[in-house]
Amino acid sequence: MSEAHEARAEKKSGILAIALNLTVACIVSGVILAVAYFITHPVAVQKQKEADALALQTLVPAATSFVPVDGQDNMTVAKNGDTVVAYVVEEAPRGYESAVEMLVAVSSDGKVLNFSITSNKETPGLGTKASEPAFMDQFIGKTSEHLAVTKDPANKEDVQAITGATITSKAVTKGVKAAVDEVAAYTGGK
Repeated sequence: MSEAHEARAEKKSGILAIALNLTVACIVSGVILAVAYFITHPVAVQKQKEADALALQTLVPAATSFVPVDGQDNMTVAKNGDTVVAYVVEEAPRGYESAVEMLVAVSSDGKVLNFSITSNKETPGLGTKASEPAFMDQFIGKTSEHLAVTKDPANKEDVQAITGATITSKAVTKGVKAAVDEVAAYTGGK
């Protein structure tokens, strides 16, 4: 009887030792991760701010400053001195695979100046063509009424759909149109 009792006691102490070792390993790992986060998080935040500033500057090179618009979480005013050069609006319309995140630069008079797709997880070789100049250049100078997708090659007023990626074409066009309309609403159509 005492051998069985000793075996059970030894087994319990073995389980307790394993549990204690796992607990210590988890605590040490947690501390290491917390310290790593504490050290790297401010650097990551700063790098993200720099990347955002570069994206805005690339989109509106004539601007010398970018000021967030009060009450508009997704809008920034691009200025050169005191002159408004453009309004930059963040949009993320739903495409075929996921949201197509973009920045759209719109003039005060409601024309598309430029835009960039910051995240596009659409179908490679099809939906990703939305980031190519052949598609993007169609938007420059357009106003809201001509931001519609067409498959008619004779229609030069609207945006030609990407062959095989109509959903992505419509999503990008919808995002650009939403940005133009938002700027028009904000500026009162000036």
